[in-house]
Amino acid sequence: MAGRSLRLTSRRAPPKFLLVLLLILIPICFIGVFNHGQKISYFFRPLWDSPPPPFVHLPHYYAENVSMQQLCHLHGWSLRSEPRRVFDAIMFSNEVDMLEVRWRELLPYVSRFIILESNTTFTGIPKPLFFSENQARFGFAEGRIANGVFSGLGASHRQVGNPFLLESEQRGAMNALIRRAGISNGDLLIMSDTDEIPSAHTMKLLQWCDGIPHKMHLELRHYMYSFEFPVDYSSWRATVQIYGPGTRYRHSRQTDLILPDAGWHCSFCFRHIREFVFKMTAYSHADRVKRREFLQYSRIQRIICKGDDLFDMLPEEYSFRELIKKLGSIPRSASAVHLPAYVLENADKFRFLLPNGCLRMSK
Repeated sequence: MAGRSLRLTSRRAPPKFLLVLLLILIPICFIGVFNHGQKISYFFRPLWDSPPPPFVHLPHYYAENVSMQQLCHLHGWSLRSEPRRVFDAIMFSNEVDMLEVRWRELLPYVSRFIILESNTTFTGIPKPLFFSENQARFGFAEGRIANGVFSGLGASHRQVGNPFLLESEQRGAMNALIRRAGISNGDLLIMSDTDEIPSAHTMKLLQWCDGIPHKMHLELRHYMYSFEFPVDYSSWRATVQIYGPGTRYRHSRQTDLILPDAGWHCSFCFRHIREFVFKMTAYSHADRVKRREFLQYSRIQRIICKGDDLFDMLPEEYSFRELIKKLGSIPRSASAVHLPAYVLENADKFRFLLPNGCLRMSK
């Protein structure tokens, strides 16, 4: 009887052990999800999210010394008797260096540079009017600039809970500024962020050829921190459109057509560490700053030189294959070929954008 009693007792022990184990594991799992929920979500994204429909890539032909007539012909288009007028419209935050690179690249082709600046960030933080403060730097484009100021919180008299809402309001204000800049039906309108820079030869092609699509996206080579860290060709939001009555300023997908290898997108390509901190707390994804130490200057400098992620995030991919391929630091590139000409012409000034230039100024 005693032996039987012992056997019964031993059979009841495992459930108590499991209960204790669960009481330990559940809090640990909860803390792990709370601290790393975004990473967990991104890692399993291929299971719960589907990729958008693929783009239709238009063949893109270019080589030096090939005539514009031949380039238009290769694309199935024809040469115009005179070039289209081009209007370049951007919403500006604090990317002063990238704005100079952009406007220098596009200067021979753009009739009007349209720039809208806000006195607040998308997260509702009051900010200086950086373009107005540095306007003398852009004297080379004098007479071609249509500058507007959007009153962020003053327009709605409320605290911003959703930064994408304020961003949407600012994009709406851009439509009025574009009209005031004198655009007409048939002109070409570029809609992109400051750091999404179409190449000069792309703009010349679209300016001089008849038969181009009414609207198309530009596939830009994506870089992070400088042209030393090429990521991929995933940047697609830049759009060119022949202006018409239904044209609205947007920074989202508008068509399935995309022109490959059409320029550069240099994300977080700042000269000063303070500019990194400003953008990290100012733009629509400021919620990615999960911990105060994310904004430490020493940490940011270390990440820039290693090609790591500022927000300690996993790649946003729709397949495990692509996700695993992009894990870790961005590989460095020693190539400075096919970059914006103004950067190479002024290499000392823009050393921070070139190979071996990862050290940044703190102030």
